[in-house]
Amino acid sequence: MLRTLLSPRVVGLHVLTIGVLIAFILLGRWQLGVFQDSGKPHAATDPAPVPVAGLAPVGAQMDGTVAGRRVTVEGVYEADRQLLVADRQPDVAAPGGNVSRDHGYWVLTPIRLDDGTVMPVVRGWTARADDSAVADVPQGKVTVAGRLRPQEGTDSVQRRAEGLPAGQVQTVSTGELVNLWAGQRVRTGYVVAAPPSGALTQVKVTAPVVGGALTWRNLAYAANWWIFAGFAVFMWFHFVRDAVRTDRERGESTPEMVLEG
Repeated sequence: MLRTLLSPRVVGLHVLTIGVLIAFILLGRWQLGVFQDSGKPHAATDPAPVPVAGLAPVGAQMDGTVAGRRVTVEGVYEADRQLLVADRQPDVAAPGGNVSRDHGYWVLTPIRLDDGTVMPVVRGWTARADDSAVADVPQGKVTVAGRLRPQEGTDSVQRRAEGLPAGQVQTVSTGELVNLWAGQRVRTGYVVAAPPSGALTQVKVTAPVVGGALTWRNLAYAANWWIFAGFAVFMWFHFVRDAVRTDRERGESTPEMVLEG
C-alpha cells in the first residue's frame, strides 16, 4: 500500500489535490470576505454645501438622511448666548458625559439667520473653559461652512451628579436650547464648523454614511467553493482507493501465474 501511495502517478494526484484544495479554500474565503464587507456601512455621496435653512427645520424633526451633509450658515453670531458643552472630546463620535469628564469643551454659539431663526453652531473645541479663544467670537455677518448633525437626546450621556456651572450644558439638545434661549426660534440639530473658528481646535465630523446590504450571493459562492473542495477530497480518496486495490489484486495474481508456468 505504501509503495502505491508513493508511486509517481499517485504522488502527482496528491500534489494536484493539495493545489486544488488550497485554491478552492482561498476562493471561498475571498467570497466570504466580499459578503462580510457588503454589510459594512460605507460613505454616501457627499453633495455640495446647501443653506442650512433647507435641511434644519424649526419645531420639527430633522430628516435622518441629511445627517452629516455639508451646509452653510449665513448670519450673525450671538456671543451673549454662547454655551460650552462640557466633557467632550474633539470628535462627535467620541462619547460625552462622565466617560469624557474633564476632556474639554465644545464651544456652542448660535447664529441668527436673516429670517430671525437661530442655528446652533459648534465653533470648535477647547481644553479649558477660560481659554481666550472661547471668547473670540467673530463679529458682524459671517458665512460658516460645516456639517449638519442631528440634535442629541438629553439622556444620551451620563451627566455629572453635581451638575454644571452656569453657561455649560452636557448635550446639544434642541429642546434644552429652546428653554435656555427663551423666545428664540431655534432650528433643530447643530452645525459643526469646518474649519473651526479662530484658534479653536477642529471637532472631527465624518461625511454621511449608509448601511451596507449583505450580498447573500457571495455567501453562496463561498459555500460552493468549499463544497467543490470537499468533492475534490472525495475524488482523491476514490482514485487512491482504486489504485491501492488494483495494485493489491495485481500482486495477488502474480504468484499464481508463476506456479502455473
